Amino acid sequence: MEMPIVNECVATDCAYNQHQACHALAITVGEPTHPRCDTFTTAASPGGDPGAVGHVGACKMSDCEHNVNLECQAPGITVGYQENIVDCLTYAPA
Repeated sequence: MEMPIVNECVATDCAYNQHQACHALAITVGEPTHPRCDTFTTAASPGGDPGAVGHVGACKMSDCEHNVNLECQAPGITVGYQENIVDCLTYAPA
């Protein structure tokens, strides 16, 4: 299985975000009731690998239509703000 890519991340204050692209090797999405990007963090210096494209390593949103056995099956996702929380905007309840 190929890990889905993070097509776009508009959480520009995240340490892994550079030019609206995620550079964490793999992110985790979700808690039992909310599709948060659990990898979101702020830091004084950039994080991740600037030559890498972020991927979804795990998704805890078992009720998402893209989720099979806690693995995301979407070809790619978008991460951004839902109110003041950084979420997977591709999340869709099954």
